[in-house]
Amino acid sequence: MSDSDIGDDEDEDAPITASNFEARSLALDAMAAREAQLDAQELQLVGQADVDEFEGAEDMDNDEEEVDAPEAVGAILPTAEEREDEKRVGGPEVHVVQKRMRECVRILKRWKVYGVKSGRARSEFLEQLVLDIANYYGYNVFLAEKLFQLFPVTEARSSEPYEAIEFFDANEVPRPVTIRTNSLRTRRRDLAQALINRGVNLEPIGKWTNVGLQVYESSVPIGATPEYLAGHYMLQAASSFLPVIALSPQPHERVLDMASSPGGKTTHMAALMQNTGIIFANDANKARTKSLTANVHRLGCKNVVVCSYDGREFPKVMGGFDRVLLDAPCSGTGVISKDASVKTNKTERDFTLLSHLQKQLILCGIDSVNPASRTGGYLVYSTCSVAVDENEAVVDYALRKRPNVHLVDTGLEFGRSGYTSYRGKSFHASVKLTRRFYPHVHNVDGFFVAKFKIMKRAKKEKGEDEVKQGVVMDEDGPQEEIRFDEMGDGQYIQEAKRRRLKARGLRVPPRSHAAGAAA
Repeated sequence: MSDSDIGDDEDEDAPITASNFEARSLALDAMAAREAQLDAQELQLVGQADVDEFEGAEDMDNDEEEVDAPEAVGAILPTAEEREDEKRVGGPEVHVVQKRMRECVRILKRWKVYGVKSGRARSEFLEQLVLDIANYYGYNVFLAEKLFQLFPVTEARSSEPYEAIEFFDANEVPRPVTIRTNSLRTRRRDLAQALINRGVNLEPIGKWTNVGLQVYESSVPIGATPEYLAGHYMLQAASSFLPVIALSPQPHERVLDMASSPGGKTTHMAALMQNTGIIFANDANKARTKSLTANVHRLGCKNVVVCSYDGREFPKVMGGFDRVLLDAPCSGTGVISKDASVKTNKTERDFTLLSHLQKQLILCGIDSVNPASRTGGYLVYSTCSVAVDENEAVVDYALRKRPNVHLVDTGLEFGRSGYTSYRGKSFHASVKLTRRFYPHVHNVDGFFVAKFKIMKRAKKEKGEDEVKQGVVMDEDGPQEEIRFDEMGDGQYIQEAKRRRLKARGLRVPPRSHAAGAAA
């Protein structure tokens, strides 16, 4: 053992102070690296034996299935009578559902080996798996199928763990408690030291944020410490940092937060802007602005104006913003671990209505941005949903309806690319620049982030107005052409003038005179 190791052991029980905080952290990192290296060496020694054993077991399994596949595989699916019996007793037993899900996953992964000879359709196994997922995790069948379709089963991905099950499992586990340091009041290092002295076990979230801390355990209520009441930090999910990081507001800018309550993102932007410029924090629900205002005051944000309008009223209320943040109202399918009611209270109608609202809001947000802004001209759209019709479909709609808008890189270092095609629907190729976050992959709430750059509208070419003058536009494009005959409409115009004069009590010229004037 080296002298440094001995020193670390002797200092292990010493109190943590500002002077030794960094050294202790580096020592823990070094210890973790050494343990990881030892684990890797052990795995390398026994790995080949495990691989050989696994391949031998697979071969035996395949040989057995060659003989028993039609009967064994087909017996996994319950008959109509067995389903009725399960319903009669209040549903299948948990261990039966677990075993059936495991077997269905195995068969679907290697359909050519196990499924083809069973004489049953692949859709039957998929249907049964969705029903079992709904029963086991407590979802309605509609939502279970909708979330299941995000992670399709293919032969090409047979070597990977079955992701849909991992996603549903992750929704049963609470996300880590995280806090955001308020840089207007303190530094993260000083805050960490103060909380450690109060018995809080924490560490930085990751390299992608310099203000986030993850709390592992605490001997004091983390939402009632003197530091919290003094506005040194905000209890905030790690996923809520992402849209603000993507928007990256600059000092002295004019920013709009279209749906801001309870104020985590608004106060984060105020800190990044160093209390300069101006932020209009809007929320359609006036009752929610109370908590928003309280957090703004507690965290010492002096550049925030709180307002309550329907987001669809912008830019009629106010426009010309350098940057706009739209954290849109959504179904909440990314935060099921916080709100289990989402499992049963969402229907297809909810997704249709929410998608329509989100499309209206994003167009209004785009129109509120000043395309001539020297420092900005950006809009960030985000949701706490993993549904494609609330995310990529809305982004694609905005790109089609606003030709002066295009997607840019979010600047986020992690996350999966957005879908460019999904269940027969194709989206704009640039939609891959958006970012998806999953609880089972990134250990944050399910989230979606897209960043738009708004450009100036292209000038119309000469003669373009003459071509489009009589065209009526609607959602499906030009519908019909309207032509006006000024000579033929003259008598109607004169008749309208006569009615206006008569209504004001003035002398009305005779119709013959009006007709002559028109001629």
